[in-house]
Amino acid sequence: MESSNQSKKIKITFFSVLPPFRGGISSFSLMVIQHLKSSVELVPYTFSKLYPKILFPGKSQTDNKLKGSFPRIVSTFNPFSYIGARKKLKKSEPDVFIVNYWMTIFAPMYAFFARGFKDDVLKIALIHNLVPHEKRFFDDYFNRIFLRRYDSFIVLSEQVKNELLTQKPNASCLLLSHPQYTHFGSPCNKEESRSFLGIPQKSKVLLFFGLIREYKGLDLLIQAMNFLDESYYLMIAGEIYGDEGTYEKLISKCKNRNIILKNAYIPDEDVKYYFSAADLCALPYKKGTQSGVQAVADSFSVPVLVSKNGGLHENLDDGKNGFVLNDLHVEKLAQKIQNIFSGGKIDIVRDRLNSIKTQKQNEWEKFTEDLLEFIKTEKEKINI
Repeated sequence: MESSNQSKKIKITFFSVLPPFRGGISSFSLMVIQHLKSSVELVPYTFSKLYPKILFPGKSQTDNKLKGSFPRIVSTFNPFSYIGARKKLKKSEPDVFIVNYWMTIFAPMYAFFARGFKDDVLKIALIHNLVPHEKRFFDDYFNRIFLRRYDSFIVLSEQVKNELLTQKPNASCLLLSHPQYTHFGSPCNKEESRSFLGIPQKSKVLLFFGLIREYKGLDLLIQAMNFLDESYYLMIAGEIYGDEGTYEKLISKCKNRNIILKNAYIPDEDVKYYFSAADLCALPYKKGTQSGVQAVADSFSVPVLVSKNGGLHENLDDGKNGFVLNDLHVEKLAQKIQNIFSGGKIDIVRDRLNSIKTQKQNEWEKFTEDLLEFIKTEKEKINI
């Protein structure tokens, strides 16, 4: 007969951005919660305010269509709210405290939260990005104070693991691959999707999807269209964070006029149309650790083209389950795209992605199992 201690579920307090806040980290965090809640006693919390409007480059931080019933307890840029939030987190009396970390501006707040728990509470940081894509003078210092306060770490790419171990050589770390997303629905008919988006049926369709920031290399992709003939079509779908005029000017000067810019956040229910219409999802990032867009493309069996800058290429075998660009320059990018569409290469990769899709149906379950096993091991260490 099991003792009450053996049968008792681990209690996890989980803090992250969650719906109604939108974006990749919010979607990822929601998936983690949904797959953890059957195995543990889970207490989730999120932000009351994420970014101040004056510093937020987009149009809106939330999506009213997203159902958000999670306690909203803290404003990132109001340090006075940290005190009440920490009291609530501490009052939940967890065995384990987990935060999602992707921007250094959260470091002081997360460090303050961690200090509120006793030593027997395991404090875990799930790190999406450690070294920012767009660096600021305080990043290194903020990372140091953050890393000092957490016991164990989970990362989603080899690059972030290396960055973590560079800054904290003795860190206890688990590398987990980002599972594919499953909440955007099933693929649609390609012809219907292209009609919905106003794309000619016989085009070779490139898709650039997600938040548009300078480090993601959209400027290079637009310029590469100058070297691609009229059979190629570029669909850009995502909200621009930064100077909108830069991209509009590049598009207006491009010789190939087959470029559509949808400068807006794409609602979850419309995502399937963009990926169903696409032949290739292009991610020519100048920097990058891992990408939620890559996970979405994977769920729709759309081949991706990624640069070798950062960690996006880590799980790709060029020409087998995706395509990797070794030299991120405009003409090289155009040549690689032409090569992908020649000789049926893209069809071969898409067929292979479709054939292995069933093997990936349980990725989130595997992710959760490995996460829980790591938690149990790390928890034993601090209880010795």
